[in-house]
This record gives sequence, C-alpha cells and structure tokens, in this order.
Amino acid sequence: QVQLVESGGGLVQPGGSLRLSCAASGNIRGLSAMGWYRQAPGKQRELVAAYMFDGSSNYADSGKGRFTISRNNDKNAVYLQMNSLKPEDTAVYYCKLQISYLGRNYDSWGQGTQVTVSS
Repeated sequence: QVQLVESGGGLVQPGGSLRLSCAASGNIRGLSAMGWYRQAPGKQRELVAAYMFDGSSNYADSGKGRFTISRNNDKNAVYLQMNSLKPEDTAVYYCKLQISYLGRNYDSWGQGTQVTVSS
C-alpha cells in the first residue's frame, strides 16, 4: 500500500510563490513517475507537471516558465515550485504516484492541498 502526504498549499497574492511537497511511503517498488495535478471547481482534473524516472519531465502549457517540478530520490519526494502565480492557478493540487509492474501502471493519489491565488 502506498501513502502520499502533501503539504505547502495556502493563500497567496497574484505574483506570489508557493512550494508544494509530496512524500511517498509504503510499497513503492516499481516507482516510475510522480507528478502534480490540479482540479478547479467545476473543471476536470488536469496535469500540472510530472517527473518520470527516466529523467524526463512534462509540464502543462499553463505552467511552463512558471512552475518547476523536482524530486528528492532519498526521500521519495516530489516538489512543485510555483512562481508568478495567477488567480486561474487556484485549485486543489493533487500528488500522483505511478508504479509500473509487469507491463501495467498503478496510480495512487494524495488527499489534495488547496492553493488559492487572490488579492
């Protein structure tokens, strides 16, 4: 079983910064990717950024140039540095972990952390 603990959300003014953290524990053998998704009220959950364990990373267009995903291998943690935040970044941010085993992928989600960008 996998546990994901997220932290770092909160209220920030437009133009401000936040850093989200997600730490994984439990049975994470076969860990292949970790990433961040977000869901705003009335909208579908969408990718923000993902780090693949081949060293590559993906970013949604909305966050390119403003958001940076990074990982701490020793702590099985992933971070999302968000700069120049905009009101449209307001959402619940979820950490997702992917385990690959025998050709199949298994996803685990964190509980979510609220990010509110408002003056």
